[in-house]
Amino acid sequence: MPHRSTDDDTGGSAELTVPMAWLYAEYIADELLRTGDLMPPTSFEYRAGRDALALTIFLADSGGELSGIRVITQLETWLSLTAYDQPWQDWVRERLAGEAFGPGRGGPDLRLAQLAWQWLEETELLAPDLDAVVLDGGAPHGEEGGPQVWTPAWQLGLPLGHLAIHLF
Repeated sequence: MPHRSTDDDTGGSAELTVPMAWLYAEYIADELLRTGDLMPPTSFEYRAGRDALALTIFLADSGGELSGIRVITQLETWLSLTAYDQPWQDWVRERLAGEAFGPGRGGPDLRLAQLAWQWLEETELLAPDLDAVVLDGGAPHGEEGGPQVWTPAWQLGLPLGHLAIHLF
């Protein structure tokens, strides 16, 4: 749902497209995460959760009707897309490749979604290593919270977003 303006200061006509669909998806994701109160809004983990949720919300809207949806009716869809056993990252890549968008769709909305995916894919955050084996029942020497591993941001953000949907 791009909003267009044809007024500019020079008296000519220029076109400005505001990425309303992406901004709305980000707003919904932000509200879900704030309601869940799972992370401080200033943390990288929060950003990862918000971007993963916003991508899910935006890319699930293949009909271009994002501004008209009711959040409650979409929660089940978003839950199934963000579930642990789903290939979410493959789904995102396919949708961003353009198969989800018809002619005339995309533009700045799609560009912002691509930038969010790029950040989620390329950024790594330090997280607890859930696969680590600790033999003596305690944290390894020198690590207060147990073993940690660098993890792509989407792998932290996706379960955070999924949990936020559950808590809504």
